[in-house]
Amino acid sequence: MPLARIDLRKGKSVEYRQRVGEAIYQAMRAVGVPEDDRFQIFQEHDAGTLVFDPGYLGIARTDDFICIQITWNEGRTLEQKKALYAGIADGLHAAVGIRREDVFINLVEVKKENWSFGNGQAQYVS
Repeated sequence: MPLARIDLRKGKSVEYRQRVGEAIYQAMRAVGVPEDDRFQIFQEHDAGTLVFDPGYLGIARTDDFICIQITWNEGRTLEQKKALYAGIADGLHAAVGIRREDVFINLVEVKKENWSFGNGQAQYVS
């Protein structure tokens, strides 16, 4: 049920993006996302079209900044969300060397009725 939108600077290889996607998926699996529930959209940006503050909240960001927005069902605990944030940052650092400071994550929580996985049906609504 999660949909991950991943925004990053242009110029990364297909393998790099695959490793990023896998690290994000594994972090989501660790907090209860079902197996095979993997939907990701990558958007690459030219310089100047991915705008971020390089020092907001005292966090030093570089051009390797990556923005991850995950839309998923509401109901996760604060502990699960914190584990997800840490899991993604640590996983990306291990997989492709992204500095943890360059990992920006936004969660969007929706009701289960707001999904259709195909066939024009709301699969999560009984």
